Amino acid sequence: MPRTAITVAGVLLMLLPAMSAAQSGGGDSDTGRTPWGDPDLQGFWTNKTTTPMERPGEYEGRAALSDEERAELDARAASFVDRPPPPGSTGAYNSFWVERGTRSSQTSLVIDPPDGQLPDLTDRVRERDAHVAASRNAAPDNYTDLNLYDRCITRGLPGAMIPGFYNHNYQILQTPDHVVILVEMIHDARIVPLEGRSHGPSGVGQWLGNSSARWEGDTLVVETTGFSPRHDERAVSNGLYLVHASGPQLHLVERFTRIDADTIDYRFTVNDPLTYAQPWTASTPMSRIDGPLYEYACHEGNYGLENILAGARTAEREAASK
Repeated sequence: MPRTAITVAGVLLMLLPAMSAAQSGGGDSDTGRTPWGDPDLQGFWTNKTTTPMERPGEYEGRAALSDEERAELDARAASFVDRPPPPGSTGAYNSFWVERGTRSSQTSLVIDPPDGQLPDLTDRVRERDAHVAASRNAAPDNYTDLNLYDRCITRGLPGAMIPGFYNHNYQILQTPDHVVILVEMIHDARIVPLEGRSHGPSGVGQWLGNSSARWEGDTLVVETTGFSPRHDERAVSNGLYLVHASGPQLHLVERFTRIDADTIDYRFTVNDPLTYAQPWTASTPMSRIDGPLYEYACHEGNYGLENILAGARTAEREAASK
């Protein structure tokens, strides 16, 4: 699929000083701080991993894997790479296009609840999912019958920060007033003001919510509310993982902690009483990579949405002519 270097003009204009600092190694390289004294998170990062969202039954009661187990799981995953598709299937991307990563020491990305499982869904969501499952094979009437991910609008949150099977790369830029997180997948740009700075108007739901950030010691804490109710639509798939889209009551708390030159400890807590029976927390390290970040040009040259609808109308006409 065509991809071009990311261009977010307003973001770049606002962050030219920070970009220059990041390109030259940031501020004080010995302490990992920006020229104005904040912990330096700037650079290009990836969270690619084959660690599952939920803990497999074979590791029940265990939060960590041994080095031997990790090596065995990586070898097992590699053995499935580029196998021919089954008869009748067109197959999908080969290994040239995907970035699966390796297994981390965690048995699951979910670290709370302690059993490594996502909490139960509410009755509202189970009923909605049953309706979605029943209608999944029906021809879409119009583009709104397809989810936001299919329509290349956004993966929302926390989806945009959850690893998938490709394009799970990020660029973090900082100024004294803002932190910006550029997301390669579906080219989301999160512009997060620090404490004391104005941000989006309250009461206006947004795809990525209304975020504000603060420093707790050396940890950047980002709190987000004010999500659009239109994102509360159905389960959304993020490559290897399945996490439900969240609606207007979602309260998301993210924590970014630089633990060494090449690693950020990233974890997030989802509190959404309309969707989950209790809050839950996941953790996935972010590892430094070489840049640049590329735009995921989802609709530019991608005619899937138009052809899905055209195919549905063609099928209807053929059925009516019989």
